[in-house]
Amino acid sequence: MTSTGCRYILICSGKGGVGKTTLTANLGIALARQGMRTAVLDADFGLRNLDLLLGLENRIVYTAQDVLSETCRLEQALVKHKQEPDLALLPAGNPRMLEWLKPEDMQKIAAMLGEIHDIVLIDCPAGIEDGFKNAAAAAQEAIVITTPEVSAVRDADRVIGLLNTRGIKPIQMVLNRVRPKMMANQEMLAVDDVTDILALPLLGLVLEDEQVIVSTNRGEPLTLNGSNSPAATAYGNIARRICGEDVPLIDPSKVKQGLRAKFSRLMQTKIF
Repeated sequence: MTSTGCRYILICSGKGGVGKTTLTANLGIALARQGMRTAVLDADFGLRNLDLLLGLENRIVYTAQDVLSETCRLEQALVKHKQEPDLALLPAGNPRMLEWLKPEDMQKIAAMLGEIHDIVLIDCPAGIEDGFKNAAAAAQEAIVITTPEVSAVRDADRVIGLLNTRGIKPIQMVLNRVRPKMMANQEMLAVDDVTDILALPLLGLVLEDEQVIVSTNRGEPLTLNGSNSPAATAYGNIARRICGEDVPLIDPSKVKQGLRAKFSRLMQTKIF
């Protein structure tokens, strides 16, 4: 790949809609705040959303496609985040790129990013089709994100198998949308169940948090605005672990429900 010492981390999932792009955006901000020169590469050419989640959609002039075709220089295509100067986005190109893009093209783009960044996060398309293969070709490490649902875990298992055959390591897991009460009532797979099935080290647990939806719609990642919501804290801790810090994982069974959540549920209760 390159000898610059840059880390190339693939953020992937088997099932769509499990929070992969949201994780990429929030980790990008959090890592930049750790002082890491961070690039986020949107490799989902079919359904690009990373620019929206970062609030950068209106500032895109050039894309990865233009860099590959040498229509522009890499520096022209990179979109620097105004509030976090150590973070830059390389937007996905036209969906038609899927017709001709090859793994070597992704490797070329990633190597160029690695020359001027410490970490490159690659937002991978869900599934195991050509988009996944292209994105994986540019990666050295991987974070597999899943939710505690049987279908999502099964799909994640298939992705892990493909990552192993490519020699990508380490492969770590982020468990998203964890609901402690449902786990306690055995209405959702427990953390130990998921780790036993996937046999991956757990990089982080992200609790179900409605603030994620709010921040996504605003194009303002939770890690950008100093939020102390459960998800924001989790994203920040994941970034610290990536940087080598020893940060304890939360125990869902010991999570106490906040007064606001209890009051909200009480107000929704119908009294006859």
